[in-house]
Amino acid sequence: MSSNIKSVIIATGSYVPLNIISNETFLHHQFYERDGELIMRENAEVISKFQGITEIEERRYADSDHNASDLGYFAAKNAIESSGIDAETLDYIIVAHNFGDIRPGSTRAEAIPTLGSKIKYKLGIKNPDCVAYDLPFGCPGWLQGMIQADYFIRSGDAKRVLIIGTETLSRVTDPHDRDSMIFADGAGATILEGKMNTDSGIIAHKTQTHASEEAYYLYTSKSSNPALVSDDMFIKMDGRKIYEYALKNVPLVIKQALEKSGTDIKDVKKVLVHQANGKMDEAILKRLFKLYNIAEPPLEVMPMTISKYGNSSVATIPTLLDLILNKKIEKQELNPGDTVVFASVGAGMNINAMVYRF
Repeated sequence: MSSNIKSVIIATGSYVPLNIISNETFLHHQFYERDGELIMRENAEVISKFQGITEIEERRYADSDHNASDLGYFAAKNAIESSGIDAETLDYIIVAHNFGDIRPGSTRAEAIPTLGSKIKYKLGIKNPDCVAYDLPFGCPGWLQGMIQADYFIRSGDAKRVLIIGTETLSRVTDPHDRDSMIFADGAGATILEGKMNTDSGIIAHKTQTHASEEAYYLYTSKSSNPALVSDDMFIKMDGRKIYEYALKNVPLVIKQALEKSGTDIKDVKKVLVHQANGKMDEAILKRLFKLYNIAEPPLEVMPMTISKYGNSSVATIPTLLDLILNKKIEKQELNPGDTVVFASVGAGMNINAMVYRF
């Protein structure tokens, strides 16, 4: 590994679907508990409590003629055009996702060809030395792709890597499960390039997998509605356990990445965290700063988009980054010299964090 090479973000891109799904859309759903018992409370009350916890007011769903590979292609094309590079010079295309391409009305993933190959095909890249592959790593998948790309670049094996996070979670959500209101669709992309003797770029990162008791906090299962006879499998989660797990472990992993990089928390300009649950993310941030004996985090240190875009899994952080860099989030910007922490938690259970200097 060369200490003189840094992995630098030279472009970003994103695709946010146009279909806005408000919380009111769920007023006529019939919700059940995980044990199949019908929830008797009014849906208006269920939705109000949900919004109070998650801060989600609306989310985006993909068009019926768009799959996850299409959304990923749109975000990748956006990033490539922004960079001005020749796509044929890409050494790797890493595509993070959880469920692959799923057609509307089905929950079955199309595993072949991989999303990486589909997106490379859509981009029209002919170079066989541009290696495209998929990375299923739960919600932290895009960030783990960035970490893998950093290893490729610093080893000298790659010069440019395209990392994509894309998901259509709306197609694997159970309409009879309250948690279905959390999930959304979208895609984000970044291009990393190796640069010599620069202060900017990826400084350090840290990843953990907790699977002794935590492996099945997120899982797939049949509908919560016992009257629904189907082989369809939907995304399910133990929300309380995930909340407790994330609050306990994510701040510690971020701290390890900061210590590895030699960065003081006071020098961190922004914390870009996976937009999973508004209240959970705020609690994680407060717990992180308390590890440094700071009672309250600085104002506007953690930009949030979850209220409008929901939880689009692997797409949340790269989309957030692209929106900030393109000045599409009020009172949020990143400037040369700013140090940023990226962090995510999700199925596995996996956690990762990365320290980056612009």
